[in-house]
Amino acid sequence: MSKRITQEQLESYLWGAAELLRGLIDAGDYKQYIFPLVFLKRISDVYDEERAQALALFGDEDLADLPENHRFAIPEGAHWQNLRETTTNIGETARTIMRAIEAANPTTLTGVFGDGDWSNKELLPDATLADLIEHFSKRTLSLANLPEDELGQGYEFLIKKFADDSGHTAQEFYMW
Repeated sequence: MSKRITQEQLESYLWGAAELLRGLIDAGDYKQYIFPLVFLKRISDVYDEERAQALALFGDEDLADLPENHRFAIPEGAHWQNLRETTTNIGETARTIMRAIEAANPTTLTGVFGDGDWSNKELLPDATLADLIEHFSKRTLSLANLPEDELGQGYEFLIKKFADDSGHTAQEFYMW
């Protein structure tokens, strides 16, 4: 059963992640960590949604896993759940997972996760990353729960909030 996410809930959910980073990194750098995690969560949740639909249609797990049933490929070990199960070197694992997804989708996702300093434990200790991952795990970002245009509105909300919080203009944040 899907749980439709309202725009107000989405904005609160997204800004809640930024609140976890407050004081650790400059507000101008929030986007380097929050956007990639949201996108990884979204890709994984949509993949799961597509897999469930294909499984219901075909009744066969092997058929449900075929690439033609998915918008994006998620290599073995590169799903959100794999990141969620990581307890040490979380930043390095996040970077590895993101790069694996980019490599598996070279015509559509190359460079999409950016170049955040995921392995800098002084900047982002494992405990903070674990908190961020658990925060994002609270909602399912499937298409049924959150259509693309509404997720886009959430991104725009975050860009404006990041700009407001850091004293920059929102236009500066579109240059990611």
